[in-house]
Amino acid sequence: MNVRTLCLAILFAGEATGYEIKKLSTEGEYAYFVDASFGSIYPALDRLEREGFVTCRKEDEPGKPSRKVYAITDAGRAHFVDSLFDLPAPDVFRSEFLLVVMHADILPKPVMRRAIDNRIEQIEADIAKLRQIAQGNHSGGPQWAIDYGLDCMEHALAYLHAHRDQLENCSDLGTASDPSQPSTSRHAARIAAE
Repeated sequence: MNVRTLCLAILFAGEATGYEIKKLSTEGEYAYFVDASFGSIYPALDRLEREGFVTCRKEDEPGKPSRKVYAITDAGRAHFVDSLFDLPAPDVFRSEFLLVVMHADILPKPVMRRAIDNRIEQIEADIAKLRQIAQGNHSGGPQWAIDYGLDCMEHALAYLHAHRDQLENCSDLGTASDPSQPSTSRHAARIAAE
């Protein structure tokens, strides 16, 4: 899937401005599907409009610049449904936290603890966000997707809590005797400052 499909998915639910599409795709219900930026949304909307899949009208607001409101056409609805028949690409998972974890054996325990605590806070925030989305009137596929996301995040959180000691115990291994490792005194000052 791409940004075009994401735009059509959002417009399938109702009219929206480019800004609203961006907000929904980064902070709202559609934030979990495709990575979209303003730099990619507006070109996608322009192309969709040229192809007849969306329409655009300007709305004037007193004291503000006019805004463009996009709506999906019947052809756009059909195109969107057709795109759902394609098998989705594999999910892409990237994690800066896991890069830190991969190098736990060269990090002091306080750094590892801080990274774990931060990751736990991030997951708890994501769970809270999904629970807030779940308060809407969802059923069928949308509710299943929300439940699936919550289950994945809750399992990740439970794994972190259950195995954090194992990860923390990986820290400090080899740093004292390995001359290729960065100076621990320099990093100790950084840890203390944070």
